[in-house]
Order: sequence, then structure tokens, then C-alpha cells
Amino acid sequence: MKEAGEGWPSGLKKTKAREGVLSVLEGADKPLSAMEIYAEIKKNGESAWLSTVYRILELFVKKGIVVKITVMSNEMALYELNRFQHKHYAVCLSCHKIILMDNCPMEKFIPKIEDKDFHVVGHNLEIYGYCGQCSGK
Repeated sequence: MKEAGEGWPSGLKKTKAREGVLSVLEGADKPLSAMEIYAEIKKNGESAWLSTVYRILELFVKKGIVVKITVMSNEMALYELNRFQHKHYAVCLSCHKIILMDNCPMEKFIPKIEDKDFHVVGHNLEIYGYCGQCSGK
């Protein structure tokens, strides 16, 4: 992501709503849903429509500023700032907590693909189970 002055992405008009979304994502330690981002913006005393948050997120995804993630075939997307790092998450089936994995289990995996000339450029991986708090219940 190219940045213009003051850390703002170049080629993108600076608005209060966009600043609010970007600020929430910069402070997040896990991927957030559009509703969670919207709630944080309101909690910070700013105003924005939920539909505006969705439009901003889609624009940020298109510009490569934000990464859109879906886990467990859930129709609700999660968003995180694109820090250009390869990440995977584990998801608790009970409380839906999202936990960052420290490694990629696919690093040394060599897939057996019928087409020997197939060139792998990426992958999605879903890990799910029960977090420490929920496994004892």
C-alpha cells in the first residue's frame, strides 16, 4: 500500500468515515466484522452508517488496504488491515473466538496433484475446535 502524507494511502480521498474505519482496524488485534467495526466507531463518539462501513471496507479490500476473511464457511466476513503477512486462525466452535496461529501448517506440505504442472500460489486453511475456556465446559 502506497501512502500519501501523514500515513494516508495514496489515491484515496480522506474522509472522517474512512479515517474511523482505518483507525479501528489499525488498533485491532484480530479480524473484525463490519458490525464490530461500526460499534467501535460509535463507541469512539464518531458517527457513520453501517452501510457506509461496508462500502468503505469493500473499497479498502479492492485497494489492497484490508484483507477480507471468511471462516468456517460463515457468510459473515471478517476484515483486518493488510500487513502483508501470511496468517491463519483457529476458531472456537463454542464462543467463536478467533485465535491467531503462530505458524502455517502448510509450509512443508507438498500436495499430490494430478496435474504435475500445476503451480500453487496460495491456500486457505480452517482450523476449528474449542478454546481453553470452552473445552472445560
